[in-house]
Amino acid sequence: MPDSPAGPPTPPVALAGLLALEELGLRRIAGPADAELLWVHTSEMADPYPYLLGGELLLSAGVLLTDPDTYVARLVEAGAAALGFGVRPVHETVPPALVAACDRHGLPLVEVPPETPFTAIARAVWGLMAAARHRELRRVTRAQQALASAAARPDPIPAVLHQLAVRLSGRAAVLSADGEELHAAGRPPAPEVRAALSRLARVLAPAERPSPASATDTLGEAQLSAYSLGGGQGLALTLATDRREPGDHTIAGIAVVLLSLLAAPHQGADAANRSAALVRLLLGADPAAVAPLLGGGARWTVVHARRSDGGAPDPLSAGALGAALGSALVDADPEGDTARVLVPGGARVTPQPGWTLGASAPVPADALEAASTQAARALGRATATRTPLAVDAPLSGLAALLPPGPAAARAHELLAPLSAPLVETLRCWLSLHGSWDRTAVALSVHRNTVRQRIARCGVLLGADLDDMDVRTELWLALRQE
Repeated sequence: MPDSPAGPPTPPVALAGLLALEELGLRRIAGPADAELLWVHTSEMADPYPYLLGGELLLSAGVLLTDPDTYVARLVEAGAAALGFGVRPVHETVPPALVAACDRHGLPLVEVPPETPFTAIARAVWGLMAAARHRELRRVTRAQQALASAAARPDPIPAVLHQLAVRLSGRAAVLSADGEELHAAGRPPAPEVRAALSRLARVLAPAERPSPASATDTLGEAQLSAYSLGGGQGLALTLATDRREPGDHTIAGIAVVLLSLLAAPHQGADAANRSAALVRLLLGADPAAVAPLLGGGARWTVVHARRSDGGAPDPLSAGALGAALGSALVDADPEGDTARVLVPGGARVTPQPGWTLGASAPVPADALEAASTQAARALGRATATRTPLAVDAPLSGLAALLPPGPAAARAHELLAPLSAPLVETLRCWLSLHGSWDRTAVALSVHRNTVRQRIARCGVLLGADLDDMDVRTELWLALRQE
């Protein structure tokens, strides 16, 4: 048989649904009960094989039926889904030989009573298809709305995967190019299913030849699918479900588009300039010389971010964070617990649900290292105080009125006895109003360590750190550093 054409734009109809229509009076008398109908075709030819596409409910009154076994064998070979046989006026009953042949070849045989026109059956099938199509479109529309809402929620990638897993009643996961599961939702699959999904995802990203956009497989009862998320990152969406239903592929396609947008690095109009700046820095150019290429008024805010759930900031979620903050300059360190983002200085850093953020004040490109230290301090303070965002603000108010030269010299003299760890502990302790527990959280040390360090600071400085005047002077000194 020639290659089958593309399927119809409507979902198939179960034969059982057609038989359930009492007004037609149809009765299955041979063959299996399970069949799906794609079309309805009427033919009185002795051999309708050349005119069948496959999946038909073939309706016939048996006008030229002479050899039931050969006739049924040819229908099965052509891919017919079922045979509807009309009794009268040609045959008073369905020929027993035809019943036996359908049982033998596994073709469902339906008896059509004389009062039921073939056109009524065709009309009923098209009606069932239209209803099925309506249900599919409604299901897809609802899924699209749910997925779009999930993409706008905090931590959008897990939210989209959760909705996809719910809508398809299965497992949805984003895998890296090497098969590592970055995010997942739904019931955990069996180890062999997980391994099969990893293999399927790798099919989408071969090293030396063009790769397909999607791939499918089965493993026992499990239906497996993988979709490339594009962007050259080697990411893939994988699905494991118990069955495939009409509309599943469309729903998965919607999720692929959303996840691709969420995972893709944010590209502004100045992407080329930023790439050029990075190349020049790597080749040894002075940061101040390349600052104009970076845009944003040549000033940048450094943001340090930690996931609220304590998980590692994988590249996918960190990229989504960067996009939310309006920057493609993101560094996710899977080995650590902190992501770093460079945000154009003119942009306002806002809290991002699912993250704890610490931000520096806007600085020129040649002061990014110091700004990163500020952002780290701010993140520690945000973590300790359980706030979503802390900002290391620039000097303001009375502190800003101090002459920078003499103030900095006095600060250096005052803090000279302290080592760098002691200075940092003192700074954090003062910023948290002398709280031992919060300082311990911010610095990731034991509270007894904080007590010992602060006591050591008091001894080296020869000062009473419980005195507010002493604390104020030390705080002003630390702000000059």
